[in-house]
Amino acid sequence: MGEFKSFSTSPFQLNRKGIAHSSRTWQNSEKHVYLFLGYCHHYQQVSQPTLQLFLSSPLIAQFVSFHIAAGHSQLYIRNFLSCAKCVLRWWQSKPGGNHPSFVEGLEWLQTLGLQVADQLPRPSKDPKGLADIGKWMCAADLVHTIHGAEQQSQAQIQQQGVTVETSRDMHDAALAAMIFSHLPPVRLSCIRSLVGPAYLGPCLHPDCKEPSCEGNRLSIMSESPLLMRISLPHHKNARKWGKAVIEFDVPSDLAQLLHTYLGAPRKALLEHHLLIGDACPYVFMDMHGRGFVAAAVLTLYWQKWLVSRGGVPMNPSMCRQVFVDERQSDSATAGPSNQGAAMVMGHSVKQWDKWYDMQYHPRLAQNAVDGMQSWRAAMLQSHTLAAPDLTLSTALHSGHVLVSDSEESQYQSCCSDSDSDIDIELD
Repeated sequence: MGEFKSFSTSPFQLNRKGIAHSSRTWQNSEKHVYLFLGYCHHYQQVSQPTLQLFLSSPLIAQFVSFHIAAGHSQLYIRNFLSCAKCVLRWWQSKPGGNHPSFVEGLEWLQTLGLQVADQLPRPSKDPKGLADIGKWMCAADLVHTIHGAEQQSQAQIQQQGVTVETSRDMHDAALAAMIFSHLPPVRLSCIRSLVGPAYLGPCLHPDCKEPSCEGNRLSIMSESPLLMRISLPHHKNARKWGKAVIEFDVPSDLAQLLHTYLGAPRKALLEHHLLIGDACPYVFMDMHGRGFVAAAVLTLYWQKWLVSRGGVPMNPSMCRQVFVDERQSDSATAGPSNQGAAMVMGHSVKQWDKWYDMQYHPRLAQNAVDGMQSWRAAMLQSHTLAAPDLTLSTALHSGHVLVSDSEESQYQSCCSDSDSDIDIELD
């Protein structure tokens, strides 16, 4: 396993196809490897499972069948198959790796992945379908819910003072306001890794190699007037964008909320969690005073909070789709430009239609049908009341002759004065 990790994560590895795996990609690959080996050990009675088992097509097929029977998503299965291809490429880099069976194995995995994608339906992300099962809130409802939490948390601090309970409520309101409402939905990984102004240590991103990098950071640029800034050098498309940093000044209302939370309320939470103390560098923390290092922890935390506010257990990542659904709808209100919003979200507008705007095709089709009615009315209005004379004349055209079938040598096919007209008619 150590050799495979070195093969996958080493910056320079000429036997590997592509760039080095990031720490997040390697963690996912490691998980898939151990799950497959555990399956072989428990269900296939393999006493000592090793990476050699990835060379067995029957075992991989049975493992995929196991996932299908368990109702796991096609995305999960395809991620495993992608990991299996990485293991086979590692075997190819070893002595004897040029055997035809390795090439056939990679082709087999590629074919299996395409067939899984074709046969297994993707989970529905249609807003109406999600609303029917209680997994969707429209943008207006979500903004109203978060705004109510902001006002309530600030009122509680003023009326009851700074306690652990009021501090936690303000923390939750600030976290919710960062996820949705004030900003185009920033990637959750950026929010989870956001460090506060008081942190002066090195960048905490595991793959960062820049000595001067300060990481994803919330900074206070000035106290009077209050100006806060968010810098995100580590986002999903940082490598594709040539390490371009997502950076913007925080809106005044959100800045005031964050500034209040980062004072006495956050200190009260850190003192309450003595195990961690004030060592937690991240802006937001779980119920144990630790940063939301795992994405699943933040998902459960958000769902529980949203339900407590009268909402539905919707995943926080779904807020990106809620935002795009409103911006692309026919009833969209005035707001940010699509290109600028997509930049803050860490992708491009082209990805909206593919991943977030589930109403794209039906909306465009309906708009086209509705537009046809005005087009039809315009055509009717442009039609002249005097219809053209379409009566056929019984007189023979002077340029044509009548021939019988027996007069083949004298046959002329409706020709005019020149042969060039024939070509024009044919064209």
